[in-house]
Amino acid sequence: MVEGSFVSVALILALAVAAGAIAKLLRQPIVVSFIIVGILAGPTAFNLVAGAEEIRLFAKFGIAILLFLVGLKLDFHMIRSTGKVALVAGLTQVAFTAAVGFGLAVLFGFEATTAFYIAVALTFSSTIIIIKLIGDKRELDTLYGRIAVGILIVQDILVVAAMVIIVTIGTPGEGSVITDLVITLASSAVFLGVVAFASRFVLEKVLDWISKSPELTLLFGVAWAIVLAAISILIGLSMEIGAFVAGVSLASTAYRESLAARMVSLRDVMLLFFFIELGASLTFADALGQLWPAIVLSVFVLVGKPLIIFAIMGWMGYRSITSFRTGVALAQISEFSLILIALGFALGQVDSAVLSLVTLVAVFTITISSYFILYTDRLYSKMQGFMHLFERAKSEAIDEQSQALSFDAIVVGSGRFGSEVISGLTSSGSSVLAVDLDPDALARARDLGAETLFGDVGDPDFAKMLPIHQTDTLVCTAPDRTTNSQLLDGLKSLGYEGKIYLTALDNQTAEMFAKDPQVTTIRPLKMAANRIVKQLRAY
Repeated sequence: MVEGSFVSVALILALAVAAGAIAKLLRQPIVVSFIIVGILAGPTAFNLVAGAEEIRLFAKFGIAILLFLVGLKLDFHMIRSTGKVALVAGLTQVAFTAAVGFGLAVLFGFEATTAFYIAVALTFSSTIIIIKLIGDKRELDTLYGRIAVGILIVQDILVVAAMVIIVTIGTPGEGSVITDLVITLASSAVFLGVVAFASRFVLEKVLDWISKSPELTLLFGVAWAIVLAAISILIGLSMEIGAFVAGVSLASTAYRESLAARMVSLRDVMLLFFFIELGASLTFADALGQLWPAIVLSVFVLVGKPLIIFAIMGWMGYRSITSFRTGVALAQISEFSLILIALGFALGQVDSAVLSLVTLVAVFTITISSYFILYTDRLYSKMQGFMHLFERAKSEAIDEQSQALSFDAIVVGSGRFGSEVISGLTSSGSSVLAVDLDPDALARARDLGAETLFGDVGDPDFAKMLPIHQTDTLVCTAPDRTTNSQLLDGLKSLGYEGKIYLTALDNQTAEMFAKDPQVTTIRPLKMAANRIVKQLRAY
């Protein structure tokens, strides 16, 4: 039995690699290939899903890690900078999309409960797709990128709340539905309070010690997500609540970005098994029967959702180019839509036909919107005249330059030299984000008045985790040439246009950095020597 399941998983992984390679050639997100692999591995094609329980367990791990990362990404700096537009646009778009989606589902003959599920599934956009594609374009740091991510945060919070309600209603207890819902919400509040206490007084200290080992840090993140998901199940809540709360509990720590960067690849691999399980539940008969509704609903998602965003952001005073880029980015349904429908299917509230319908809408919208995102500027040039209908007068419109930056400087390295730099900046009233691998150094930086972020500058993806959109000045106080060079290369690859200060201890390194007009070289030894000479001359 175990050997048979092992061989099936091996074949599925090989099929996923092949499908992923094809998706890459077609410039498609790998999630699309995951869905296709799930269908091919299911009973309608190769029937590779021999170990159903093992696949289901892996799928649960994938969903738990996904929700953990969603909670972990509750970036309060971003919420502060784009909170109003993200909240207004996010809530309004969800309400309008759900209302129209419900009406369309009813017109296609679905009864109220099923129409509700379909409507909710249409409202959410894909965090994985948007972050990946906008990130590949180096535009997460732009105004529209920050707004899109802010709207996703609002949607993710709503989808977790929807899961709580669906699980509570779908698995009724001894009392009424209202009573069960109140008990669930109260239990969730108590659970959240206990975890918040641990986050405030325990987790930071634990992570300060664990973070000295990257392997142990990764293991801790996975264990924390799965353990809290399991505890959530044991106390009568859903697994999704526990995993999400686990992420939220670490979102305010300095280790948020480091944990997210280490776990994102694991999430992608484990989510493959969710799509395998999903594919095993689909049949071509259901898919063919739902083809016409899927096309109509896909057109609504691809066109209707962006129009709602255009109207809301135009009313709030944003320029048409910002509204267009944001709306186009959100023109697909989410992996959470599939998780919600799969949850309803498992609870017996929707049938396999609805599962096929929403899966088809996911495939259609994710595939087409991916090209929308890749060629946004070309599309805008053709629709510029139409988009001006949604824009206020130029004097009232909001653009990139009107958005205040969160930090006056990001300082990488909080050692002795870095602490001096941080101290000088904070004492002059500047806001500083200090980044370091050493928890003790970060504690000293906090004492100096800086905000802190845990990060390893030796990590190849280090520059990607820095909130470079929140500053126009970045300082690296690390003494070695390799670290400074790697950071410079990473910033260049991300299209960072701010001022960069790099440290050089020798003339050769200083001459190398001097060739880049964007870089100002810091010579700490030379500065110290000059200071000493001046003091000696004063005597």
